[in-house]
Amino acid sequence: MICVIGAGVAGLMSAYFLKEAGAKVVLIDRSSIPATGGSGCAGAFISPKIGKDSSLQEFTNEAFFFSQKFYRDRFPKFFHTDGVLRIPKNSEDEKRFKIYEKYNYTPCEIWQKSKIKEIGIDNVSLGFFFPEAGDIDAQDLCKELVDSIDIHQMNVESLEFKDGVWSIIGDRESIEAKDVVLATGYESNLLDIRYMGIKGLWGSRGDYKSSLELPISIHKDFSISSNRNGTIKIGATHIKSPTPCLSCDGRPLANLEAKAKELTKRDDFELIETFCGMRSTSRDHFPIVGSIVDVSTMLSEYPAITKGAKVPLKHYKNLYILNGLGGRGFVFAPFIAHKLSQYILKGEPIDSRINPDRLFWKWVRKERL
Repeated sequence: MICVIGAGVAGLMSAYFLKEAGAKVVLIDRSSIPATGGSGCAGAFISPKIGKDSSLQEFTNEAFFFSQKFYRDRFPKFFHTDGVLRIPKNSEDEKRFKIYEKYNYTPCEIWQKSKIKEIGIDNVSLGFFFPEAGDIDAQDLCKELVDSIDIHQMNVESLEFKDGVWSIIGDRESIEAKDVVLATGYESNLLDIRYMGIKGLWGSRGDYKSSLELPISIHKDFSISSNRNGTIKIGATHIKSPTPCLSCDGRPLANLEAKAKELTKRDDFELIETFCGMRSTSRDHFPIVGSIVDVSTMLSEYPAITKGAKVPLKHYKNLYILNGLGGRGFVFAPFIAHKLSQYILKGEPIDSRINPDRLFWKWVRKERL
């Protein structure tokens, strides 16, 4: 049996693909319902990354290709493929857009000022429209995913490995499994994984009633969804403070609302509901997927590694992680969860761009300092 700990989109997708491949899976979460953290609060915009052909852009767009097809084929009722228009954040960003153009994911349409004005947005002279992009009904999708998976409510306190079996220990009970996947997001305190540098990144979303007749979604440094049945979503992953509730002073959407009103020249946004939650991100903004280095063993058996010595890495047996999805959780999750399932069940190697090993050596060198 494989136990997946964490029922956000990372854990749900891991369990989904493992089960699809024939594994017996149990999903554990401290809540009896899925996506009670950052995943349930997401605007869940599914779009490519623009830029100058960086490794992160390449990986993100590979994930977009896989995930938009996955949602379109398997969960079309939750995937709204109205397209996403990416527009510059400011005048300097507009100059960069002209450089980005040749690196864009395709299909992509170049929209000029007159075309953008047709959808009610003035004073924007350039945009990239991705017709295959859209957004997901995050909470509905997560509920659908968990319907086919055995979910067990439990507050996990520790993990123990003995005789080839993991014990997942809670305050009232324990569960045994041959393999364990940690998909706990920014709250990763079950073992020493400092080297991964996982941090929390606060996101907010508001659902609004509005007369804004927006036929597509728009992304600037925040996102506005298309208008469906008189409702739009406004959201962003935008606060890095460790105390986000103090930073927003009880009004997490105030800044986003102001930006939306300025962009659309509308002030009839009537808030229906606010969603806030913490996402997890890594040092280099790539997801973290694969086996976990046994830090204490490495430091005790090979103390010279802090001085530059190169030795084989030692990993925990049958223990894996899927984390660090940041603000693109619903883009990354299907793609990397599929990769993880192939790694666990078939031994297919993990892409070096997302393998946690990449982060260990940089971290351990700093330990010397």
